[in-house]
Order: sequence, then C-alpha cells, then structure tokens
Amino acid sequence: MTTTGIKPLVAGNWKMNGLKASAGELAALIDGFDAALAEKADAMVCPPALLVTAFAEKTAGTPVTVGGQDCHAAEKGAHTGDLAAEMFADAGAAAVIVGHSERRTDHGETDAVVKDKALAVHRAGLVAIVCVGETKDEREAGKTLDVVGTQVAGSLPEGATAADLIVAYEPVWAIGTGLTPTADDVAEVHAFIREKLVAMYGDEGGKVRILYGGSVKPSNASELMAVANVDGALVGGASLKAADFLGILAAYK
Repeated sequence: MTTTGIKPLVAGNWKMNGLKASAGELAALIDGFDAALAEKADAMVCPPALLVTAFAEKTAGTPVTVGGQDCHAAEKGAHTGDLAAEMFADAGAAAVIVGHSERRTDHGETDAVVKDKALAVHRAGLVAIVCVGETKDEREAGKTLDVVGTQVAGSLPEGATAADLIVAYEPVWAIGTGLTPTADDVAEVHAFIREKLVAMYGDEGGKVRILYGGSVKPSNASELMAVANVDGALVGGASLKAADFLGILAAYK
C-alpha cells in the first residue's frame, strides 16, 4: 500500500509505439506479475488504439488491465479518425487517459476539452486518468502550483469518485527527458493536488489515486513511489519493455 493506504497503480502509456508483435512484451508482463505482487499493486497497459482489443483479450482473467490513450467527447458522430469512450469500453478497456500534455500541446486541448473527455469516459463506465503538469518555463517562474491548480479545477469532472477518477501529475519538462523533480518537489505538488481533491470531492477526494509520471524507471521507482500521496506511476518509455515495467512494479514488493 501507499502512504495514503490506497492500493497503487502502475500504468504504462505506450504512446505511438507498438505493433502486433509487441504482444510478446505484454505476455512477459503478465507472466512476471505474480499473485503476491498483484495483491500489493495494480498494473495497466495503455497501448495504441489498434492494439486495445487484442491486448484486452490477452489480459482477460489476469490481474493486468488495459486502457486507451485518448477519446472524443461525443458518443458517436461525424468525427473522422476519432474514437468514442464507448468504443474503448466495447474493446475491453478499463480506463482512458485524457489531458496528457502531448495532447494539450500537440492538439491544443484546453482544460474544458479535457473535462468533457473525462465526462465521456465516465459516461462509458470507465475510469478517467486525467493528466496535469507544468512546463519547464512555468516551473522556473514559480508557477507550478498555480498551473496545476488551474488544470485540476478546470479538467476534473463533477461528481467523480475514487472508483472512476485517477489524477496523474506529469511535469512536462520531465517527460522523456531523463530529468525528474526531487522527492520534495513531488511531495509538494501531490500534497497540493490532494488538498484540491478533498476540497472538490470531500472525503472521496482523499481516496482518489494520484500517480506520478515523468522519466520513471526501475532505478528511481522506489524513491518516487515512497513519496507521500504518490499512489503509483504513469510510465512512458519504461513501460514498453516488460522487464523495465516489472522493475518499477518491484518498488511495491
């Protein structure tokens, strides 16, 4: 368990990586994620959308779950190239990531757009993993808490519960760069997010999982996962290899 007594989650965001042959890494993850570890932590893989159905079939009956990386706010309609949350549910996903910094930056997604997508995820009966985080310039300007606070207030849906909402704090400057904030920096932001969640949702906000993401790897996982209010990790590149993913999960052994 984490410092909050919440069962942690380690979720792998594969981003635009992976082909059908990557199922071998999923199989290795399933094999290595034994029952003893599964009692202490949850594991999820979020592959590209084309792999969700196949991965969901392979993880059926195992402690590993599958999620999507993004969805449209609408249930259906004339939105070429987009996918509805209901489609992910139909494919066997348990959750959908929304508001990742790469979506916010590459596609101009605002807090309002992210909130609408999170509501769509809930509409489909899935867990919304909502991402927040500051850029390097914002951190250096001392605006981290202002930025994160604004994103939390604007991106999280009303009426959410610990069963259908996860918040992922990912400092943008740490994603894929090899740079990580100090444990004290992470503790400060996670404590701030926890306060915001309690203010928004009452006691339920104290139960919502807050994940840390940004250059998490086996070598620093134990330190980061031990930080107060860190209830797991949202992992990028290190989740593509089962050995590395399992090395991060090993922080909970």
